[in-house]
Amino acid sequence: MSKHTGLPDNISLESVVDSVAEGIFTVDLDWTITFFNQAAAHITGVSVSEAVGQKCWEVFASSVCDGACPMQPCLERGESVLNKSGFILSADGEKVPIGMSSSPLKDNEGNIVGGVESFRDLSSLHQLIQKVEERYSVEDIRTNNPNMIRTLQILPPIAQSTSTVLLLGESGTGKELFARALHNLSLRKDEPFIAVNCGALPGNLLESELFGYKAGAFTDARKDKPGRMELAQGGTLFLDEIGDMPLPLQVKLLRVLQEKVYEPLGGVKPIDADVRFVAATNRDLEQMVADGTFRQDLFFRLNVVRMDIPPLRDRTEDIPLLINHFIRQQNSLKGKSISAVSERVHQVLFQYEFLGNVRELENIIEYAFILCSGEMIEMEHLPEHLKPQKAEVRDQCDPRLPSHVAGMADHKRHAVLEALEKHNGNKSAAARELGISRDTIRRILKRSAAKHVNRVKKVRHNKSN
Repeated sequence: MSKHTGLPDNISLESVVDSVAEGIFTVDLDWTITFFNQAAAHITGVSVSEAVGQKCWEVFASSVCDGACPMQPCLERGESVLNKSGFILSADGEKVPIGMSSSPLKDNEGNIVGGVESFRDLSSLHQLIQKVEERYSVEDIRTNNPNMIRTLQILPPIAQSTSTVLLLGESGTGKELFARALHNLSLRKDEPFIAVNCGALPGNLLESELFGYKAGAFTDARKDKPGRMELAQGGTLFLDEIGDMPLPLQVKLLRVLQEKVYEPLGGVKPIDADVRFVAATNRDLEQMVADGTFRQDLFFRLNVVRMDIPPLRDRTEDIPLLINHFIRQQNSLKGKSISAVSERVHQVLFQYEFLGNVRELENIIEYAFILCSGEMIEMEHLPEHLKPQKAEVRDQCDPRLPSHVAGMADHKRHAVLEALEKHNGNKSAAARELGISRDTIRRILKRSAAKHVNRVKKVRHNKSN
């Protein structure tokens, strides 16, 4: 046994160097630290002489010490653990984010005699994320994307106007957040903000929901009922999914926009509509006008101020700050103290396409909170479709892609095909079920067809050779 390190003499020190940037320490089968390099001392603030001879949990006080210790599989089963993330408490009580890997230590006869762990300080990475996180924000909208920043810069003056605003973007991009921001920054902020989903109700019910009705207007109308238009007087009326509004009702809405009056069902006297309108849709209204399913004159009335909200895949620089935002939000709601996601989770989420956009990312973080009992969200806390796929799934996809990315693409393609089959090829109905746009469906099918053609060409080429 070496008197300098406390390691048994039959253990090689060639892999345990004292001059690397990563912290390295070893433990015996009793979890007692037998070696502690200078980088480990620098990161933890605990000197080598203080660390050697102590139990590892006494030195590190890590977030993984109570149940997810990466050293435990090494000592108990001889398994290595790679790229685990967590936090340690330094000697001065500061939380230090680290990435760590561990492996079993064996003697010359192959017996496990301890474990070795390397760890690196991730503080710089976390500081970088925090530094860019609040580059630009308005209300509850956060972004680092240049196009989004330009949109947010013109949001306050647009909000101060009385003009109708049309918000365009895929499902889940945050159109209602923009609508609420327009209201909260306007002169009407102290008055009601009323939202109605035009795609959630059939035409006759939507009409009564919007305009209300008078007693006797129909069989069960025993007393007057105010509509959303009346409830929004003086404030803002948000018409979500305006592209799903039936044509007969589009005519009545056009009159409100033109003349600023409306009539409840069964009413005989026009009522002034002191309302600021904000409309939103994930559909291509211009194409709908060309197809005759949306009135051109209504489109022009709505399209006074147009704001296009990009999908999350076109603003990937926002993913880290949105992750942190949703973590803080969930911590507040659920009383937890989760600090971050691991490096591996960051990589997977950064490469994911997010058909459901920001809403899908929020749902992923909420799901992870249900399973995560520590301070760090790991891969095992994510939904199944985000976890690395088996080799056989990868073979069915593009072999140039990492297995988890290829598996996601295959998962999306199957979801789209199933929805199309269910709705007899109707892309609009499939898009509504999946919460995505028709353009997204076309893009997924086009990409899938291109991959199929490439595979056929490759097979033919191989056969010809």
